[in-house]
Amino acid sequence: MGTVTDAEYVNIWMRPERPSYGRKPAYSRAQITRAAIRIADAEGLEAATMRRIAAEIGTGAMSLYRYVPSRDDLIQLVADHLMGEIDLTGVPSGDWRADLRRYAEGLRAMWLRHPWVATVQRSLPGLGPNQLQLIERVMGALDPHLSIDENLRLMAMLNSHIESAVREEISSAEEVRRSGLSESEWLARSSPRVHQLVSSGKYPIFTKIVMEARRPHLSRDDQFRNGLEHILDYIAAAIPSTPEPPAEAVRAHRSPAAQPVPFTTRRDETPAAAADASPACDENSTAGTSERPGRDETSDDPPRPHGCTVCGRPVPRTATGRPRRYCSRACQQRAYRSRRRSGTSE
Repeated sequence: MGTVTDAEYVNIWMRPERPSYGRKPAYSRAQITRAAIRIADAEGLEAATMRRIAAEIGTGAMSLYRYVPSRDDLIQLVADHLMGEIDLTGVPSGDWRADLRRYAEGLRAMWLRHPWVATVQRSLPGLGPNQLQLIERVMGALDPHLSIDENLRLMAMLNSHIESAVREEISSAEEVRRSGLSESEWLARSSPRVHQLVSSGKYPIFTKIVMEARRPHLSRDDQFRNGLEHILDYIAAAIPSTPEPPAEAVRAHRSPAAQPVPFTTRRDETPAAAADASPACDENSTAGTSERPGRDETSDDPPRPHGCTVCGRPVPRTATGRPRRYCSRACQQRAYRSRRRSGTSE
């Protein structure tokens, strides 16, 4: 088939699967995709040609191009179908670490079921429905805690760890398979050479790996999980120590001292007078006129800061203008995102 120009190209997900008129199609994209995956599992992805897929479902090769116009479109359908195998029901759950662990183990399991995925070189997103659902769920686990750029950076690091670990696992398994030996037999065959190198005394770091390292002796599962926990620890360190609570929870549970100063405060009130409103004073008293016993009205003490409406940290009062409600620009942005998610405004 000839090269498709940018003007002619239409993303496979923008093409209607069924025509708006005419007879009902005899096959579906899902049928074609599942047939391609069956062939790839048995013989490798290269074997999943249009001709081979057509024979699998019992039709002519040319008729399949009405459903899947190109090989690239077929790869997009296959890749998106495989993303749908990762069960992320209930994610995000509120426990980002458990969510990311579940995603990582699910992605690894999918790769090991279909090791030919390692031969698919795709760096650009296909934007299929399953991939988009994956993005929403997995990145949604970190969204309340991080900016979108930091979220992207950390997800790229997590995905790189998963991919490199599984590629190495698949490659090692294939190498052992080609040798005709089991993994333990392959290691036993290498033992004399290892013993020779250690005995020579020329390679102290290699000797330390052989004699002291625990990681090479872990199972594949434990090696993967050990590396994953280190990545999750790094992500935890990148998350601010004060988590962002939902906007409703902030309003419902913050202490009276953390309440924002009403915007109706008179302009002629001094900052000290506005700060001295006590949460313990009589509800029927008038603001600015009640007095507490023993208070020195001539005190030169600086005004008490009120609490940030997001994190509760002190917010310095301004001498003039409307009181500030947030201790930092970051808290202001978090409050804005919380209102956007909850559909409320203040």
